[in-house]
Amino acid sequence: MMARLLFALLLALPLAPWPAQQAYASDAKVARIDPVLRNGMLEIDADVDIELNDQLREAAERGVPLYFTADLVITTSRWWWFDRTVVETQMTRRVVYNALTRQWRVGTGELSLPVPSLEDAMSLVRSIRGWSVARSDDLDHGVLYEGQLRLRLDTSQLARPFQVNALNSSSWSLSTPWTDFSFALAEAEDDS
Repeated sequence: MMARLLFALLLALPLAPWPAQQAYASDAKVARIDPVLRNGMLEIDADVDIELNDQLREAAERGVPLYFTADLVITTSRWWWFDRTVVETQMTRRVVYNALTRQWRVGTGELSLPVPSLEDAMSLVRSIRGWSVARSDDLDHGVLYEGQLRLRLDTSQLARPFQVNALNSSSWSLSTPWTDFSFALAEAEDDS
């Protein structure tokens, strides 16, 4: 009897939705990625389409800080070995509501800006501008670089009770799929 029950459970397991599939069901995606050279640095500008569900919106309105992390990986291919990772970095933005001052704040690290509403805070999270990821001297001209970018709700930075809730609820699994992009630096012109 126990063997039949276990066998039935194993057959039904692949049909159950996985949390990662549920996270992508919200149509969250990276809409645009532009690698740009500015002041000797490679900077990333990106637009992300991501919306908070009702449970996350309610948690934010009650003062629970939400952390959104952008993950970036840039590689270049090698014919003789695995691809070489040129850049692997993260940037986290925190959205928090202070009930005493009735003020929304969005920030990175120790710096934060006041914003009038949750929607304004989320527009700053969705719009990545001027993210310096590498020095242009560290990149070769005429070489094709492949990159991947995603934005996710970083539940590892939540307070412990919310981390447990995030493990048990798909509402806290908010992420875009990895989005591929490629670029190459133009060959330097010779001034002869």
